[in-house]
Amino acid sequence: MLHDSRPRRPIAGNRIDLIGVPTDAGASCRGAVLGPDGLRTAGLAERLAGVGYAVADLGDIGVEPKLSRGAEIDSLAVRASAAGYRTLDSGARPVFLGGDHSISMGSVAGVARHCRDNGRPLFVLWFDAHGDFNTWATTETGNIHGMSLARLCGEPGFTNSASWFAPVDPTNVMILGARALDCEEAQLIDARGVQVVDMDVLRVSGVEAPLRAFLDRVEAANGHLHLSLDVDAMDPSLAPGVGTTVASGLSLPEGEKVMDMLHRSGRVGSLDLVELNPLLDSGCMSADLMVNLTARLFGEKQFVARARRRAAA
Repeated sequence: MLHDSRPRRPIAGNRIDLIGVPTDAGASCRGAVLGPDGLRTAGLAERLAGVGYAVADLGDIGVEPKLSRGAEIDSLAVRASAAGYRTLDSGARPVFLGGDHSISMGSVAGVARHCRDNGRPLFVLWFDAHGDFNTWATTETGNIHGMSLARLCGEPGFTNSASWFAPVDPTNVMILGARALDCEEAQLIDARGVQVVDMDVLRVSGVEAPLRAFLDRVEAANGHLHLSLDVDAMDPSLAPGVGTTVASGLSLPEGEKVMDMLHRSGRVGSLDLVELNPLLDSGCMSADLMVNLTARLFGEKQFVARARRRAAA
């Protein structure tokens, strides 16, 4: 199909709700609980407002005291699902500020419920060095943030309720940038039909061809696209502030290309920004990178170019 490459406003309009989900209960390395404030301090809201969006920071979803890690994750999932559903129902776009990747168990579940109730197919771009498709039967570490996508795709072993959870069709998921899949996890991903575009593929074919094919599928289905952006997808030299760094990640031009393509598609209606660990960061490098990529996703590059053309006219 022919694709309209002109920059377009996203389908959810020009309102953005920032929703903090401060937790590191899913990870073995503590510190991601500080991620939402790290993103705020790096100027996320200001950058998005500068591109012309109406940004509302709804604050953080509170964590109940003295819960076990699993109970904390489940409690946050219920409330993140409700928050995301409310934001989408209001016509705005939810941007969830993590927190480790376990927050997606709730954020994406809320988006899935909203898509189900409105007859829209949901597609998920999991931008990550890891597959996060382990289950309690396959995990090698026991870390729950490595099970988020498996839970969302309906794998057994998790307690979900229809009041807050709707499953994601695994054949509508692309994992982009993977380079650290466990053996049994990789087998399960393949069996469920999840598309994996790992770094070996990207080094040969580049980012554009596989992502374009995926975005064309979303366009053809008139789908809602959720981006789950894990900072460890990027190379650790660019983003050291994460507890699960994996060598040989995406370069800055590759990351920017992904964001530019997503912006031009006009299909990203919700997103997570996860795994930022300010305790491990160096001079706010990782927080700044995440904010820069997010601003690019929302069209900052095109906005600046248009402003320069107007000034030169």
